[in-house]
Amino acid sequence: MSSNSRPNPHRLYRDRDNAMLAGVCAGLAEYFGFNRRAVRLIVFVSGLFFLPFVLVSYLLLAILLPIKPREAAPVDKEKAEFWRDVSNAPSDVFSSVKHRFKELDRRLQRMEAYVTSTEFAFDRELDPNPGKGRTA
Repeated sequence: MSSNSRPNPHRLYRDRDNAMLAGVCAGLAEYFGFNRRAVRLIVFVSGLFFLPFVLVSYLLLAILLPIKPREAAPVDKEKAEFWRDVSNAPSDVFSSVKHRFKELDRRLQRMEAYVTSTEFAFDRELDPNPGKGRTA
């Protein structure tokens, strides 16, 4: 990594600063926005029932995940939550954006219909100061 490139603020890392063993649970908790203790408890309880799977998974993640860089710039909580939502449920985010654009399109159509109507022309003829004191 070059000195001028910044690490991705929403990437899955091992968090060595908040680690108990290798930082896998702390990294997972930060990535998904969960409580570290809850993730550790879930891993522990699932380890009681599925020890080989949990042990192998934990070791693979400890080996494969990069360590979180210490010089990472602090990320605004609002931005971090947005990117977490986008990566976890992109279809929800895009449907929300699609809904916003449809609503804006409806508003624009209503404004265009009013401006091209005879009512608009009549209002302009009666109003001595067009645009002042009137809000759309």
